[in-house]
Formats: sequence, structure tokens, C-alpha cells
Amino acid sequence: MDKMYRKYGITSIKAIEHLVLIIIAIATVVAIGQEIKHIFDVGAVTLADLLLLFIYLEVLAMVSHYAESGKLPIRMPLYIAIVALARYLILDMKAMDDWRIAAISLSTLILAGTVIVIRWGQLKLPYPRRKEDEL
Repeated sequence: MDKMYRKYGITSIKAIEHLVLIIIAIATVVAIGQEIKHIFDVGAVTLADLLLLFIYLEVLAMVSHYAESGKLPIRMPLYIAIVALARYLILDMKAMDDWRIAAISLSTLILAGTVIVIRWGQLKLPYPRRKEDEL
């Protein structure tokens, strides 16, 4: 049973994983195209448009990194979340009350602090290298 799972189960899961990565990449490219079309239709580029394109770029970079290495760096989704919160603040700041602005700002600072702690941990407390990674 264990050999059969290793042969078919893991292979099936990997195939589904790659299929979903391709779907995410295609959907992101379509969203980028829609945003660029929107920019041309309006005839102006706003900061919100640039931040949205940056979010899409980070998603593509995350998919690319995951496809190449098989590992998802936790910092990339944190970067996406920080940019998304900044975009939300920029778009809706006039309609927000002070408490909501403070909460979003605090959330952004917490995410930025998390990125710093994770990066520090990667530099100062790295995982031991596996023999597979050295080959």
C-alpha cells in the first residue's frame, strides 16, 4: 500500500499542484492585461493602479519561485499583504474613520515587523542543509 501511495498518490498530488500553479499564473496574467486595458481606457495611471500591478507582479514571482524550488517563502505573501493594505488606505482613506486608519496602519507595521523577524531568523538561525539540497 505504501509503495502504491508513493507511486500514484504523490505523483497525482504533484500534478494537481502544477496544474493549479499554471491556473494561478494564467489568471494573474489575465488580471494584469485587464488592469493595463483599464489604464489605457481611462488615459491616466494612478498610484492605486501601480500598486495593483505590483501585487500582480508579486503573485507571479511567488508562483515562479514555488515552481522552481518547490518551496513557498512566507515573506512573499507578507509583501503582498503589505502592498494590499497600502493600496486599501490610498483608495479609501477619505471615507475611513480614524480608528480604521490606525488599525490598518498598525496591521501594516505588524506585517513589516514579521518580515524583519523572519528575515533575521533566516540569517541567524538557518535550517541545516539537507544532502539533497547540496547536490
